Amino acid sequence: MRGWALDLKINEMYAFIATEADGQEGICAFQTEPVGEVSGMWMPMVGADLARMESLRPMAEKIAKATGKQIEVIKFTNREHLEMIGEGWVS
Repeated sequence: MRGWALDLKINEMYAFIATEADGQEGICAFQTEPVGEVSGMWMPMVGADLARMESLRPMAEKIAKATGKQIEVIKFTNREHLEMIGEGWVS
């Protein structure tokens, strides 16, 4: 890249998490609008940076209001390589 470099390694992840009454947790998600004949897709509410999380915050607030649940923002920081899938991948 012309004179500057980006650190594109994902070393931390953030997620909007909802907790059920029994203590079980799940990642919040929302369904996108259908496009033509393709139905909406489920989008998990996760991101690798705080800017992405801020862009998802309004949806998290809607989910909290609609469900009556508190939504937590969680940061994960332990990166562990488990497997490489596909040939020719460069790490």
